Amino acid sequence: MPALPTYHGRDEAQRQFGELWSKPKASLVVLQGRRRIGKSAFAAQCAKTQAQHFLRFEGLAPRDEQGREDQLAAFAEQLHAQTALPRLKLESWPQAFQLLANALPASGRTVLLLDEISWMGCGDRDFAGHLKVAWDNWFSTRRNLVVVLCGSVSSWIQENILNNTGFVGRCSLTFSLAPLRLPECVKFWGKKAERMGTMEKIRLLSVTGGVPRYLEEINPAQTAEQNLHRLCFQPEALLFREFDAIFSAIFDRRAGYYRGICEALAGPAKTVLELSKALGVERGGALTAALEDLVQSGFLQRDQAFDPASGRTLRQIKFRLSDNYLRFYLRYIEPAKRRIERGLFKKLALDALPAWDGVMGLQFENLVLQNLDALQRELGLETTPILNAAPYFQNKTQRQEACQIDLLLRTRQAVYVLEMKLRQVVPKSTITEVKEKVRRLKLPRGQSYRTVLVYAGELESGLAEEDYFDCLVPFESLLRDF
Repeated sequence: MPALPTYHGRDEAQRQFGELWSKPKASLVVLQGRRRIGKSAFAAQCAKTQAQHFLRFEGLAPRDEQGREDQLAAFAEQLHAQTALPRLKLESWPQAFQLLANALPASGRTVLLLDEISWMGCGDRDFAGHLKVAWDNWFSTRRNLVVVLCGSVSSWIQENILNNTGFVGRCSLTFSLAPLRLPECVKFWGKKAERMGTMEKIRLLSVTGGVPRYLEEINPAQTAEQNLHRLCFQPEALLFREFDAIFSAIFDRRAGYYRGICEALAGPAKTVLELSKALGVERGGALTAALEDLVQSGFLQRDQAFDPASGRTLRQIKFRLSDNYLRFYLRYIEPAKRRIERGLFKKLALDALPAWDGVMGLQFENLVLQNLDALQRELGLETTPILNAAPYFQNKTQRQEACQIDLLLRTRQAVYVLEMKLRQVVPKSTITEVKEKVRRLKLPRGQSYRTVLVYAGELESGLAEEDYFDCLVPFESLLRDF
């Protein structure tokens, strides 16, 4: 097995994967998640630490006039490279799968990864059926085998595997890989992370989020500004080219429509009605399906408010662009694309970018919301059941005032009202802001509540001394490992 780069995170998922080896028969695993989130690397790491053999077969990225014959030819070449089989001309997927099953190692644990499986099945509408038959007849009865189905097109996996009656009861585990936790992100920078200030880490994470492929490109010996110029604002840079590569590869002919949705969400979260108005489209099936596709693909988050008193989920739903790279690209790289290509975007300070503070605030909120386990620890709620947790939004009506809370968290004992602030100096007026939000929230008489400030920056003199917030959570505390 070839040497792999240093791997960080996913400890619980690796533990669950390891339990599969105790089964008397093979296991089928589905890996989902945003492109570049590390699905293939996760399978390879599990193979490295738990198995003796690792075979990986990857579908060809889509292009015009590409079909089943091209995919079979690529599969045949990979089959030859990884087994003792000679180069063969494959006529069908049943033939390909049977040859693969017969060529698997006779002893030892084997992880078999079928990567970018939606691409692999391109041009053959019966591909999923052939795969199901192959699993039943040739793979499932083997010992010490885990077959991993992996792909960035989550809608294809949902339709053809997870929601396909033919695969019911066959998948042992389904992993949806989320962005890495903040402490795992910091590990990519090694010992040099100790010399990086909190604001510098936030600047980097405001672009990379917890996406391992992007984190690998950060050079901790350079400043955040140097890194982001190198990765984002040069024509040959990875993050300059990445957006188009993601959308064309995953969404194909729908890429333009999906891109428009993300552009509409590059600012604050929106309801479906607000989105339909912004896009000038009906709010029916096509928009609903596209939003679900983007959520499954790891780019959007569906935030559903709940009643702070009862915990009952409300009908109010907003969609948020939860992917930090996508927002940064749409707000700052795409508008300057032509200037970047002409080499005219080399010395602009990041702070001078339009609406920088507001965009950074949205990116900061994403980072906190993706690390609720660390926040729960800082609040001393590690062993306390959380009944609900979500951003809260309350529309203005004749009976109530508008209200928006960055995060509302409910336990059996209390409601936690969380405010998030990213400022060089967090103003004392934050107390007045939160007091007003609590007033508008109209909690029932006798309802216990706690106020929390999650912040990055210096606290203005008097804010802490006012003793209004029950808990002050500096962002750097979320970077500490458990």
